[in-house]
Amino acid sequence: MEFKVTFLLLAMLVWIGWVLVVIERKHSKVKKQCNLPPGPRWWPVVGNIFQLGWSPHESFTKLALKHGPIMTLWLGSMCTIVVSSSEVAREMFKTNDAVLAGRKIYESMKGKHGHEGSLITSQYGSHWRMLKRLCTTEFFVTSRLDAMIGVRGKCINRMLNLIEEAGECGTCGVDLGKSFFLMSFNLIGNLIFSKDLLDTEMERGARFYYHAVKVMENAGKPNAADFLPILRWLDPQGIRRNTQFHVEKAFEIAGCFIKERMESNGCYRSGKESKGDFLDVLLEFRGDGASGPYTFSSRTINVVVFEMFTAGTDTTTSTLEWAMAELLNNPKILNKAQMELRSKIGLDRNIEEEDIENLPYLKAVIKETLRLHPPLPFLVPHMAMDSCKILDYYIPKESQVLVNVWAIGRDPKAWDAPQLFWPERFLKPNMVDYKGHQFDFIPFGSGRRMCPAMPLASRVLPMALGSLLHSFDWVLPDGLKPEEMDMREGMGITLRKAVPLKAIPIPRRGIHIS
Repeated sequence: MEFKVTFLLLAMLVWIGWVLVVIERKHSKVKKQCNLPPGPRWWPVVGNIFQLGWSPHESFTKLALKHGPIMTLWLGSMCTIVVSSSEVAREMFKTNDAVLAGRKIYESMKGKHGHEGSLITSQYGSHWRMLKRLCTTEFFVTSRLDAMIGVRGKCINRMLNLIEEAGECGTCGVDLGKSFFLMSFNLIGNLIFSKDLLDTEMERGARFYYHAVKVMENAGKPNAADFLPILRWLDPQGIRRNTQFHVEKAFEIAGCFIKERMESNGCYRSGKESKGDFLDVLLEFRGDGASGPYTFSSRTINVVVFEMFTAGTDTTTSTLEWAMAELLNNPKILNKAQMELRSKIGLDRNIEEEDIENLPYLKAVIKETLRLHPPLPFLVPHMAMDSCKILDYYIPKESQVLVNVWAIGRDPKAWDAPQLFWPERFLKPNMVDYKGHQFDFIPFGSGRRMCPAMPLASRVLPMALGSLLHSFDWVLPDGLKPEEMDMREGMGITLRKAVPLKAIPIPRRGIHIS
């Protein structure tokens, strides 16, 4: 028995050694044969993993100052190309957008059902193009967004009521990040299911919310199995197992909503009046003309639904929390934003979505927040579907490509006083916008895989922030001074604050929160 155990251990050690040798040879071969972008020296086996640091976007920004705006890093066996300037980003999205439109799939994203239905993780191809057309022509088209103004207003007003109630209960401040997350979650629940998941469906909504949060927490953890193939089947940190457990639990709950709609509504079969929400769009889908007759399976619908929740809640929360943090950290800018609201809207009515176009400073605050604190500092990782060249550098097939939009937004070559929160920069004539065509400012990405929900985000963000500033005055709890605020960034997929933002709301006289 002891002999067998010893033999197995030796065999395992030999196998591990062989794998490490293969990885090392791969590094050396690629480096010798190809004109890769420059980069820091890498260690055997682990590559540049130890240079990730607590905040990889910051660590890579510092490395780019030494090695250049396009840089090669080895994260274990994973060849990673990091883009850190608008010039390189323009070359990437203008010249190589199609070949770099693949997705690098991390271990936490790998489930037993593949990626059908996922707009985020599906590889570029006909199925992905169909999903993208569905989003741009059905979900986020202007006519549907206009029709759902009332839904967005209701969810934002619900948030204001909860904030006012919480503010009356104590002096320690309201957790604004949690308030934003609940508002975003409830909004997406209304857009998809026409339900207040945290009200009318409290028990199931709360369970779905719990599992969705757990998925995002696990997916944001650094995973050694992503970098060292030898660890993939072991999943030593349990990240893939835990993530997929919560994904399946969330799918079970969402599947109940889908089944109930199919049974009770039957609008896509019997001709009954449709609710007109996103779920009805998915159930009624019969192909897009390009791919012929086609219906979505229940599993595919579940993936689309879950992805909307996970992608939409955390990014919205991050941006709004950072916007409020920057305003509280800069009282003069906060006062200026509130003065615009008072002069344009007054104190006798609530802010409405059509008011946003007449509030340029409020929109500038949102843009400046997205510049300094992009919700996804590397966007979603791209993958080279074939080898290509960027600025004469060779990009190997299956390389991971990270676009460091955090670094691009703070590039002193493109921005005056880049570390300063200064919304006035976006009031200048012909200033850049975030629609993906001006590469100094691409918080939503660019090209084929640009975030399709940008039209929705461009309405929700200023409306939610403007409502908070219009309905309340704000002070920091416990006598905290603005210069004493903790403005550190946390680690995760999205760029959340390391310390949750708390503030005390003081209701403004004359404003009635309905």
